[in-house]
Amino acid sequence: MTNNTFWGLSFIDIAVVVVYFVAIVYIAIRAARLVKNREDYFMAGRRFGKLIQTFAAFGQATSVENVTTTTTMVNSNGASGIWAMLAGGLVNLPVFWMTSIWYRRLRLLTLGDFFEERYRSKRMAAFYAVCQTIYFVLIAAIGLVAMSKTVSAIASKPLAEYSIVERAEYNKAVEREKLEAADFALLSAGQQSRLVELQELNPKKEYSYVNENWLIIVVALVTLLYASIGGLAAAFMVDLVQGMFIILLSILLIPFAMAKINLQFGAEGVLGSFSTMHNVLPASFLELWGSPSLIEFSWYWIAGFSIMVIFATAVQANQMTACGSAKDDYTARYGFVSGMLLKRYSSVMWGLVALMTVVLYGGTISDPDYVWGHATRDLLGPLNMGLVGLMIACLIAALMASKSAFMLTASALITNNLYRPFRPNCSETHYIWAGRVFSALYMLISAYIATQSKGLFELFKMTMMFNSILAAAFWLGMLWRRANRAGAWASMVVMFIATVVLPFGLPAVPGVRTSEYLCKTTEAIPVSRTYQAREMDVHERDRAIDSWYKLKLAGKAEGERPKALKPGEQFEKKVLLPKKSVFWSEGIVFPDQQPTGKGYLKVELIALDCLGWDLSKNSYSLNETLTFLFRIIVPFLVLMLVAWFTKREDEEALNQFYGKMLTPVVGTHEDDDRAMALTRANPTHFNHLKIFPNSNWEFRRWNREDLVGVIVSSIAVVSVVALLVFFVSLGS
Repeated sequence: MTNNTFWGLSFIDIAVVVVYFVAIVYIAIRAARLVKNREDYFMAGRRFGKLIQTFAAFGQATSVENVTTTTTMVNSNGASGIWAMLAGGLVNLPVFWMTSIWYRRLRLLTLGDFFEERYRSKRMAAFYAVCQTIYFVLIAAIGLVAMSKTVSAIASKPLAEYSIVERAEYNKAVEREKLEAADFALLSAGQQSRLVELQELNPKKEYSYVNENWLIIVVALVTLLYASIGGLAAAFMVDLVQGMFIILLSILLIPFAMAKINLQFGAEGVLGSFSTMHNVLPASFLELWGSPSLIEFSWYWIAGFSIMVIFATAVQANQMTACGSAKDDYTARYGFVSGMLLKRYSSVMWGLVALMTVVLYGGTISDPDYVWGHATRDLLGPLNMGLVGLMIACLIAALMASKSAFMLTASALITNNLYRPFRPNCSETHYIWAGRVFSALYMLISAYIATQSKGLFELFKMTMMFNSILAAAFWLGMLWRRANRAGAWASMVVMFIATVVLPFGLPAVPGVRTSEYLCKTTEAIPVSRTYQAREMDVHERDRAIDSWYKLKLAGKAEGERPKALKPGEQFEKKVLLPKKSVFWSEGIVFPDQQPTGKGYLKVELIALDCLGWDLSKNSYSLNETLTFLFRIIVPFLVLMLVAWFTKREDEEALNQFYGKMLTPVVGTHEDDDRAMALTRANPTHFNHLKIFPNSNWEFRRWNREDLVGVIVSSIAVVSVVALLVFFVSLGS
């Protein structure tokens, strides 16, 4: 740290961040004048058009944890790690085109109101509000953790300033990296055992001047201040600005990373940097569909996760915020799908940057969550042009764009579905201030959870699985008239117990975390694969040969000397597939040499294991896929079974509900009021639009807009995959 810097940031960097914050607060104050009632505060008066709706959807779907998670997964799993962001939403685009109009046609303030109207249960609406508030707390925690890690990496300590304890941890991390870089088959028995031990310890290598917990608290307070001023109107208007920052965030590092790759490896031009990537990185690292060494992203994991997200995303309360605030049907679906598509293209850019960081820093950063911040400091800092500050502003924009909307969505649920039933008939001003108070509580709890958990991808998967509690009640409530209150309650209670009560409650029981049975792991298996040697492979083999000679001199060499490699030569490589906990979300730690489970319990896997399926014999990817299938299948089966044998809902109420869902939202608010008056008088007058008019199923016939939208959305999905394949194969 020099005299003209503070924690590694120049004064011009700090000035850029300050100017950004001033501009955002100014926009929020201006937007506050639009707030007159609850609908203005929580739904922005349903007044915005396609441009605002596009960037509102983009902003809600995109946050700093998306960037960090993609970078983390690519650094850990290779190019296939890009599916961490793409798998969860890419195939959803055609589905979004059909479902986004649901939220506008509901004509409600919150998605909790759907459960009250469809199932005639205020208690169910309150339960939904509680579940979604928990969900959005987790989402906010992920963003805050990602922000703290990235900014901490930008302000990282030089090695010379590490404490004695930090230095010891650093040395273990370096030792692990050296052992992991070698061919496992060429390690001695002692080295193989040591590698397994270090993988379990997972030592930390990077430390920062910044206290991550204090950073989390500060960012949470800033987000609260900005979003609570002007409500959703402020959030959406700022999203238009922040969307530009997010796009800039996605591409800002690319030209500088290319330039450094060319400088470092003696290449030239765009193709030169991509050719270097293919020459340097092992072939396994550029396999989009994964290799045996990439533990997470098998094809069946991607398929299972994608299907689960299709069902889970639809029930997120912010779907109502993003789509229900549009002025009409077409704006809702156009804005939402185009916003989601922008995120998919951005995800490809994040993956590209992540691959370039592996070329530049592979083997030097033990915690992949710090890679983006390290790259920012290394690539942009030396220019001293305020670009580091601009990147920080972009990261803050990505966080605030999504978390502000999520905070308002959560406070709307609490205000409308929990607080208002106990305090009815209060003024609109009263409810707006109640929403602000609940927003403050929401951010306070989110910040606390963020300080307690640092596992980004585990938190990300947990949020996706959490919505399975509510998914069946929503989907079948929309599409199956036979779905009733008893069935909906049954599915939600069963899944709440399986997702929250048991996974988080059982670990609190003394002895559970240290149970020998629950500390079961998958097997650490050496896996062989044939590749064409790249530069990194040649260097690894040279190091293995040097290690073999050293062992020979010490009289400890085992087997024959490894054969030297040449670039382009075919060779067989053996990689150790590390042991992974079967039942614990964040693995197993060893305080005082005692194996101890960390995170929450995967109770569905315990059930399968107890039924006789030894899950320790499965791959980690297969076990994870089984958890997705549980959340896809079980809640729907429970609801349909219970509903079939219990009393159906009132037929007239069902006619009114489904009649409303068939009534398009077009024109002005006054036009819609007239259309709804006709529907209330004759709720079945749109029944000719149903595919199965005399059944319990409420599938609507497609019109030209539906068909064209699905086709274009499907082409968009293909274009994203094509762009990804193009970047990964360019220069090969």
